Amino acid sequence: MSAHIFHNRELRNRLNPPIESTDRAPLAFHQRLDGYVPTPLRCTPDLARALGVGEVLLKDESSRLGLPAFKILGASWAIYRVLESRVGHTLQPWQTMTDLAQRLAPLRPMTLAAATDGNHGRAVAHMAALLGLAARIYVPAGTARARIDAIATEGATVEVVDGTYDDAVARSARDANDRCLVISDTSWPGYEEVPRWVIDGYSTILWEIDDELARRGEKDPQLVIVQIGVGALAAAVVNHYRQPGRDPNIAILSVEPARAACMRASIEAGKIVSVPGPHDSIMAGLNCGKPSMLAWPVISAGIDAFISIDDGRAREAMRALARSGVVAGETGAAGLGGLLEVLTGPDSDQHREDLHVDETTRLLLFITEGATDPQSYANIIG
Repeated sequence: MSAHIFHNRELRNRLNPPIESTDRAPLAFHQRLDGYVPTPLRCTPDLARALGVGEVLLKDESSRLGLPAFKILGASWAIYRVLESRVGHTLQPWQTMTDLAQRLAPLRPMTLAAATDGNHGRAVAHMAALLGLAARIYVPAGTARARIDAIATEGATVEVVDGTYDDAVARSARDANDRCLVISDTSWPGYEEVPRWVIDGYSTILWEIDDELARRGEKDPQLVIVQIGVGALAAAVVNHYRQPGRDPNIAILSVEPARAACMRASIEAGKIVSVPGPHDSIMAGLNCGKPSMLAWPVISAGIDAFISIDDGRAREAMRALARSGVVAGETGAAGLGGLLEVLTGPDSDQHREDLHVDETTRLLLFITEGATDPQSYANIIG
């Protein structure tokens, strides 16, 4: 399937996104975790020249708190908040993860369950191990062996579900009980609190960008490009950049795989819809058939344009990033893949006009993962 872009003029003109609070509490929490450092905000002049824009900024999440993806930010904050709710009182004061684990001793035995295409499940398993809890992770059929093995190295039990990511989500939801907490980054009726905390956890990325730009004396980007799976990261981006007092002219472009473009399909339909599988793009972290009901109202009223791309664009983006010295997996490079399609593909002049992109525009991309499947990365990069 070829790439497809949908400009969200009607909804963006008619609605205001239901903005959630974006305070710095998640950032303060993450700053207390072992190994915390802000991830780099890279400037890539070669990409800017190739794309015909003023500047391309890359928020590089290929290494975050010991894992090769940003997902630990949402998982850790959501787990902390749900465990605090379970004990019924604040877990403060604590100084180290060992200290925090000791405070959770009365809850044991306790298991954390999650569905994943790789990175979210590994993050949940990683946090479970740090806190002395068990983890049970469900992955869809076709998940790369390297990603399954990486989850298992965190001490989790990994079960392959005969179906799609959405089937894995449904399977994990059945595990919820007094001794098993489901930590999902997508939502469904009656299950919204944890996914909301996941979205809040991703705000750390955006606060770090603000702080680094302020340190440099630079302004906000004019165009932000974000990947969409179920929509949690994109919802965090909209919540941040659509806050009152922000420049209302900041444009946001989302990117999905052509074979799993559930958010774009929902936007075109004007309501949440599912897209049938198989969802087998190499952009594995984005292989989702149905948007999160929690993210949907924020994204539908907050993002300017939605593009779906084929795997070839993701491969092209991975190679371009490698030439710039940035290691990005298939999902991590998807944002650049979408940008390549918009700015260099068919009808690029019209897309530039619609998104107000010219030779002075400052762009922001998220490198959401490193080479989480090393063999695949090596095959693509050559």
